[in-house]
Amino acid sequence: MSDVAAHGRAEEDRDVEPGTLLVATPGLSDPNFRRTVVYVIEHRGEGTLGVVLNRPSDVSVQEVLPAWAPHTTRPRAVFVGGPVDAKTALCLAAFRPGHDPATIGGVVAVRGPVALVDLDSNPAELAPRLRGLRVFAGYSGWNSGQLAGEIGRGDWILVPALPDDVLASGSGDLWGRVLRRQGMPLALLSTFPADVAAN
Repeated sequence: MSDVAAHGRAEEDRDVEPGTLLVATPGLSDPNFRRTVVYVIEHRGEGTLGVVLNRPSDVSVQEVLPAWAPHTTRPRAVFVGGPVDAKTALCLAAFRPGHDPATIGGVVAVRGPVALVDLDSNPAELAPRLRGLRVFAGYSGWNSGQLAGEIGRGDWILVPALPDDVLASGSGDLWGRVLRRQGMPLALLSTFPADVAAN
């Protein structure tokens, strides 16, 4: 890759950072990401890691992580975080006001009140500090330059996340809700039909 091309790619993802949402554009047809909202957990030179927020599975947290199940935000399902390493469980939590994740053991602060939880930590110790948490199977990952290329192609819209996005139920239309709160013209995309043939 030439220096000019590499610089162009770097420019495409300069606004990506932990706590950013990647909202799939209506034209993104990859079944792994169609109409998804991805929460970025980590973004570095080597690549980007995030989880899809709006894909609940049929597996309950009780089946795989029973100690965490009572503390999980409803629905207490494992969400599909992405197509990479589906046997890996990740957990995101939103902390109550007055609790700084950067000062709490067993978690890694992501942005604001949102943190990545070490599932080997004691849920009973963390639970009183949490507004809620969500467990994900697998994750979404991009190698260096890959996400920049997809953003440049128009596959993703970058918007700031709200802590409640991490706890979204999956039964509502998080994709549409996130787009609508951006105001015009992005709000218009929220009316794009899921199936154009049915329009």
